[in-house]
Amino acid sequence: MSSNADSRQRIAVLTSGGDAPGMNAVVRAVVRTTIHAGAVPYAIYEGWKGAVEGGDLIRETGWSDVSNILNQGGTRIGTARSEAFRTREGMRAAVRNLAALGIDRVVAIGGDGTLTGAAELRSLWPELLAELVERGEITPEVAAAHPRLHLVGVVGSIDNDLVGSDMTVGTDSALHRIVDAIDAISSTAASHQRTFIIEVMGRRCGYLALMSAIAGGCDYVFIPELPPAPGWEEQLCEKLRTGRAAGRRDSIIVVAEGAQDRAGLPITATQVRDVLADGLGEEARITALGHVQRGGTPSAYDRWMPTLLGYTAALEAVRADDEAEPCIIATNRNRITRRPLHQAVADTRAVKGYLKDGDYDAAVDSRGVGYRQMIDIFETISSPVPTRHGAGSGARVAIMHAGGLAPGMNTAARAAVRLGVDRGFTMLGVNGGFPGLIDGDVHELTWGDVDSWVGAGGAALGTRRTGPAVEQYYALGRAIEEHRIDAILMIGGFAGYESIWRLLRERDRFPAFNIPFVCVPASIDNNLPGSELSIGADTALNNNTEVLDRIKQSASASRRCFVAETMGRKCGFLALMSGISSGAEQVYLYERGITLAQLSADTQRMVESFKAGRELYLVVRCEQASEYYTTDLLTRVFQEEGHGLFDVRPAILGHMQQGGNPSPFDRTLAVRLTTYAIDELERQLHTGRHRGAHVGMADGTVQTYPLSHMDEQIDMATRLPYDPWWLNLYSVLYTVADKNYTEPLQPLDIFEG
Repeated sequence: MSSNADSRQRIAVLTSGGDAPGMNAVVRAVVRTTIHAGAVPYAIYEGWKGAVEGGDLIRETGWSDVSNILNQGGTRIGTARSEAFRTREGMRAAVRNLAALGIDRVVAIGGDGTLTGAAELRSLWPELLAELVERGEITPEVAAAHPRLHLVGVVGSIDNDLVGSDMTVGTDSALHRIVDAIDAISSTAASHQRTFIIEVMGRRCGYLALMSAIAGGCDYVFIPELPPAPGWEEQLCEKLRTGRAAGRRDSIIVVAEGAQDRAGLPITATQVRDVLADGLGEEARITALGHVQRGGTPSAYDRWMPTLLGYTAALEAVRADDEAEPCIIATNRNRITRRPLHQAVADTRAVKGYLKDGDYDAAVDSRGVGYRQMIDIFETISSPVPTRHGAGSGARVAIMHAGGLAPGMNTAARAAVRLGVDRGFTMLGVNGGFPGLIDGDVHELTWGDVDSWVGAGGAALGTRRTGPAVEQYYALGRAIEEHRIDAILMIGGFAGYESIWRLLRERDRFPAFNIPFVCVPASIDNNLPGSELSIGADTALNNNTEVLDRIKQSASASRRCFVAETMGRKCGFLALMSGISSGAEQVYLYERGITLAQLSADTQRMVESFKAGRELYLVVRCEQASEYYTTDLLTRVFQEEGHGLFDVRPAILGHMQQGGNPSPFDRTLAVRLTTYAIDELERQLHTGRHRGAHVGMADGTVQTYPLSHMDEQIDMATRLPYDPWWLNLYSVLYTVADKNYTEPLQPLDIFEG
């Protein structure tokens, strides 16, 4: 029975239903935040089955019990689908086991089934307590001490089917698996001029299928929310036939497992294969990815975002009062949001009814405005031959890069070419940034020229970090006039933004600059104005996370501290998010500064932790965090103060952060941002009101800003945006990384859903 000697709250965390990468990050954050909040964390092993059976399946959990699990897939505390929990007897047993241990607050991680069961348990809790007292299985004192169950849910599901949530835990990792498979299959498909049909998970949600089809440059996709119209078989065959005639060597079709036709009959990969055999005489290959999508190491996003969700869920559980209703902590518009559990589950399950009733508009709308937009975009950019939906102004639009290389630049350029051609523009490519434009290295880009750019790293057009000097403005203006450039789309970093910002101020002297300029943010530094996330930042973060995992693994055989240095110039985004994603103990940022007193305290804490038995200590430093406290200096200070207790090694991550193929997130972000940029160009060319503008993702929506006011959004000297959203996460890192962290727990900004 629960003891009255210890009045601290007891908060249990469980994972139930299907596993998802990132669940361990939630568990880790819940446990450690609970400890810092002065409560006692428990883990319920094997999901609701563990709650029903009790005993050793419900255990008090300490700080070290959740160490080294951040990079692991699945769930360390296990999961199971429990039939017993669905019965009244099973729920009564769960209430008995929880109440006996003094647990009346639960953080449940799982899908809608898990959360529905949790909500039912909460509603029956008072009745079941009374039955247990009557049966003599708990005392009246225990029942009185725990009269209600406080419930907080976190959706862990690769399906991403929670209505009102941008991305559920595990979805991004599953997208990585799918897109990696599509990239690999594309090369063998092209070698043999073959068609592949990829079957992906998702139940009644087509998110995985649609986003992987866009990110993988696929030809066709079947999703549950928008069944194809009758006659889709011939349309599919014609599209593939046209693609082969246009020179495409491979065809990739993505089929969501819940896909169906307008009659409600399933559309399977086997059926699609038979359609192609009958219509094209072609033998397509089927690849069912299956549970590969669930497994493996979580992506960077599925580490840092679940950490925030777990942190917030724990605080919600700790601070829940008698009036608190069960809620779900999720993400919406790149923000943490709280939604009533009953409403969230009801909205999610309503989609099944929409599909059954043939209300496909409602089904698509339930996935958010961006979902419908991405369907429309896919229809355009997946066409094997040029489409034409615009008025056909014939304007000549030049695409160019400036600034550091960012993975996803090619994806954005490909989308720009195809969307621009679709609007009736002539799309031009400028090789080598502003120097290339001045030298006249400009050529037309056609629909087929960019076919293979969708997932390619690097920048096919080339980029330069330097902008034009004042004395080059005349030559630049002449180049614009000679190539009859009517508008410029800049896909790049701060150097590109600043260069165009300066050009706009010279329009009176150089009439050639009186054309539309639109900038699309592409920088691993993630320091551009008006955009919370830039193209390339997610890929760089995944690169860093993978390398830091390996660095930590290399140190497991010896007592060692690593001081890892990330890129970002003065912007600490990469350093902080890499630290959260890799489980670093310390992060140094320019925005926070480094003082001698801080360094002394950090060194002492490091020494004490090694004396207590620690084997590894990871420090992450932004490359320009301090002019004087360099990575080399930190390494030597830690080494000297360790007095041989541990070794210290520097690890400069370097330019590998800019390399590799873009992540699925960066590919889809590139497509979304570029779509808005082309829209803005089209508006300006149509109205004749030419201005400089830049697009960006803020509060989950793409917005357009005047470039002339860029200096109001960013410090031009330090290249740092004012009030970056991610800097508020600094305290979260130490809450989940430092057992002795003593600062008050600060709740993150929460938006009511």
